[in-house]
Amino acid sequence: MKLLYYSPASYGGIADYAHEQANALVALGVDVTVLTTLKYPTGRGEKYQIVPILQEVAPTKQLPHKVFKVVHFTSVTLANFSKLASFIDSNTFQYVLLGSYVEYLAPLWSGRLRQLTKKGVVFGAVVHDPVRDFVVGPRWWHRWSIACGYSFLREAFVHESIELDTVRPRSQLRTTVVPHGTYHFPEANQSPEETRSSITLPLDGKVMLAFGHIRDNKNLNLVIRAMVNFPDLYLIVAGKEQSSSQRPVAFYQELATNLGIENRCKWQIRFIPDTEVANLFASADIILLTYSKHFHSASGVLNTAVAYRKPCLASAGESSLRSVVQKYELGIWVEPDDVESIVTGIRTWLENPPTPQWQRYFEENSWALNAKLVSHCLAEIETQELKKVP
Repeated sequence: MKLLYYSPASYGGIADYAHEQANALVALGVDVTVLTTLKYPTGRGEKYQIVPILQEVAPTKQLPHKVFKVVHFTSVTLANFSKLASFIDSNTFQYVLLGSYVEYLAPLWSGRLRQLTKKGVVFGAVVHDPVRDFVVGPRWWHRWSIACGYSFLREAFVHESIELDTVRPRSQLRTTVVPHGTYHFPEANQSPEETRSSITLPLDGKVMLAFGHIRDNKNLNLVIRAMVNFPDLYLIVAGKEQSSSQRPVAFYQELATNLGIENRCKWQIRFIPDTEVANLFASADIILLTYSKHFHSASGVLNTAVAYRKPCLASAGESSLRSVVQKYELGIWVEPDDVESIVTGIRTWLENPPTPQWQRYFEENSWALNAKLVSHCLAEIETQELKKVP
């Protein structure tokens, strides 16, 4: 089976997911080509072919105004989907997997993909965020965009059993629950003591790690407020600022200063290379996943924490994150958006640490199982198509 994997994400959890899933599919005998950008990271043991012809979606910092950023995003998004359609046409791919479902500007680009479905092309997508409640533009446009984003899909792969809101009935769309595998990063090249010393953290203190893009919905401000109650508790914030629409890191730094805990907060505001990721996770005692009630997805950071066997302090709305944390006892679950719940959660962790079911999680949430389910769905379609041939 020949599969084209569309992955315009150059870095972060979506790009890591694409890499792991594509490799697992190849291990099952699927011939995978990943259509991606020039900045897509390589040298990670890729077993698939990489075609880096897509443009970087994220706007560059040099763009001075929001209007320019919108124009940039629009032009790049439309250009990338045009390249996807042309590549499918010129290379006769029958099976295409989108590394992430997206509805942005879908009324402008989905038509060509619907035309390809009439030629027998089968599209699937990994729906990382099944609840599409972030409204861009007028609500009618948002709903129309969601409908168009699903209009050409035959397969939707989700991480939690859910009835997708496709806006319009899509009888051809099948939804399959697949596990989110654990990310593989290199071993730490420093001891936890060396890492802590390098960022002036005490060797005997309790350290929390907030890793990944800095976004409002991670409730970092509530965590900082909760720290006032625990004088021996420290925080590492590691990752890049998400965008100008989110609170800047300066907001959190000022809050920590006003609360008198600035010396207990360490800031690594940049892209974190893989080896440093390993060092940071190894040096931390617990990983923060304190999402708001509007978070309804799986968490790539959770699957990094699991790889290093680090428990988490977590919150969210109904989601895969909530299900797996509670099912496998991967950490302390707290009510979202509430500082007192975070205080109670931290105290529970300090006084009665969880005993995560690491091995059970690894066995039931592997990339091999993820790929097996995806390939099985595609193989079923292939069998159905062959039966139609007279």
